[in-house]
Amino acid sequence: MKNLRVLVLVGSTRQGSTNRLLARNAAESMRNAGLEAVLADLRDYPMPLYDGDLEAASGLPPAAKTLKDLARESDAFAVASPEYNGSYSAVLKNAIDWISRPEPGDGPLQVFRGKPAAILSASPGPGGGRRVLKHLRELLEGMRMTVVPHQVSIGHSDEAFDAAGRLVRPADIESLRVLTADLKRGVGSQGELKGILSSARA
Repeated sequence: MKNLRVLVLVGSTRQGSTNRLLARNAAESMRNAGLEAVLADLRDYPMPLYDGDLEAASGLPPAAKTLKDLARESDAFAVASPEYNGSYSAVLKNAIDWISRPEPGDGPLQVFRGKPAAILSASPGPGGGRRVLKHLRELLEGMRMTVVPHQVSIGHSDEAFDAAGRLVRPADIESLRVLTADLKRGVGSQGELKGILSSARA
């Protein structure tokens, strides 16, 4: 039986982003818990701003198509985003807008619908990105995903990682462990449901 796959999206393209570090820690935590975590840094998937005319003329841009294929193959998502003016980053929203677009044979929101998701944020301020987490939850639930109850919020993120990029504060490490457990439970429930449906169709 294959390991269940989580697509970990990094909602920042800045090289020194602590949200990139947080996403790497999340991916490692998930692998240690027996999940297959695929880290997708949006810096590696450059795409134009969503444009309906461009989509009608050319379909999905190559980077959006590649990212959508990763999303389609994934059983769950984890999204780490910085807080920009109280909400998620434009590059993250643009990527989601592109990969949510239906292609021939797709149902509405097919690569997202019914899948569990985890949300994380790191911020240099004391709030830890809590405002963006509220908006992320609303966005993903609006796309018919199930966002797990626990969320990771890393305040004073400039002090949260060591020189190797690993979380150092026990409370942050424990928060990530709880998130991973929540997501693994959610992915497992989805797998059980798929198995039940497959048996019913047999």
